[in-house]
Amino acid sequence: MKKLIVAFAMLLPFSGICQEISQHYKIYDVKKKALITTDHIVNDFRQADVLFFGEEHNDSIGHYLEATLFKKIANAYPDKIALSMEMFHTDVQPILDEYLSGIISEKNFIKEARAWNNYKDYKPMVEFAKQNKIAVIGANAAARYSNAVTREGLTILDKLPSSSKLFLPPLPIDTAGGRYYEKFIETLGGHNMGGMKVFQSQNFWDATMAWSMAQFFKKNKTKKIFQVNGRFHSDEKLGTLAKLTRYAPKLKILNISSFSATDFDNPVWEKYNTLGDYIIITDPKIKRTF
Repeated sequence: MKKLIVAFAMLLPFSGICQEISQHYKIYDVKKKALITTDHIVNDFRQADVLFFGEEHNDSIGHYLEATLFKKIANAYPDKIALSMEMFHTDVQPILDEYLSGIISEKNFIKEARAWNNYKDYKPMVEFAKQNKIAVIGANAAARYSNAVTREGLTILDKLPSSSKLFLPPLPIDTAGGRYYEKFIETLGGHNMGGMKVFQSQNFWDATMAWSMAQFFKKNKTKKIFQVNGRFHSDEKLGTLAKLTRYAPKLKILNISSFSATDFDNPVWEKYNTLGDYIIITDPKIKRTF
């Protein structure tokens, strides 16, 4: 197995606190009921196939930690790691692959792969993957499809041409009920969801990301995946994580829930126990990235 020797250049929007970064986050192992380090998670990943990092998209510390974890995991399990990202869509996979192969420029990549406005927060992971020839999966559904579902419901996907359906999970897509639905209603503050169509879009995103990972595993049975997404998609092992267990029931999955916590100084860990295998709370005093 090759040894990863490429330097990992962290492009952080909070460089002034890098030397004291450990003071601005805490990692809790729910099963062990103890504070741990990122190295503990890396070691636990030895027995699993997928590690979800559920982030808040504007959390500077969270972005630092997911990039750090990705580097450590890649070095611990060389030639066995792939990166899966909510931030890129299935239909731009060829563009993503072209950039990782060094064929196209970063400028073209960012424009044509429709990189998020805060791409700088994810760039360290993409660049590390590029330098070390690590596969990156554009896992999410393109906005044009999710917008169509929000307007018309999931049945609109049946009308797509067969060439478009290549970028989608198998149809029909189930809409989750139970706790996931309840959480979604709570998040919206009980507002009307237009005949469930907004919730159907959420399920469509979940299904697409889960299907993307399941498809990768079919072709790469010895690999492990580090999946990065908004934490709503994987908290409580619901959403994308739950759909992945349906597409690939034999996979062993771990999940992290990472967020800025108002009780950072004196956390009550018990109230977070249901969110994931590991809870990362970050310092709310640190400036958000957007």
